Amino acid sequence: MSPAEFNFLHIFHISSVLLLIGATFYAFAAPPETKTRMAIFSGIAAILVLASGFRMWQLEFGMAVTGWVAVKFVCWLGIACFTSLAYRQRGKTALWVTLTAVLAIVAVMMAYLKPF
Repeated sequence: MSPAEFNFLHIFHISSVLLLIGATFYAFAAPPETKTRMAIFSGIAAILVLASGFRMWQLEFGMAVTGWVAVKFVCWLGIACFTSLAYRQRGKTALWVTLTAVLAIVAVMMAYLKPF
């Protein structure tokens, strides 16, 4: 793997994560008529996060299954689901905001600390 490829993947992955989290937080306050557009946008961002994450995992760790990767996958899945939940359950916005923030922080901790 060349350093240029890894740097590109890293920047692309982080940018996709920021777009996904931004779309999720937007969905918490957005009017109901934006549901379809935001579902498409967050779905595309979630796929980009997954694809770039798998490619970096393959290049850096050879697809070795470790606990921190599983935790990051669960965090990604949760955040990806919260956009649609934000539109369906408007009364629980505070819960979804809190869970999104917690999952994002846990994912960042797993990426940098790799505890297990």
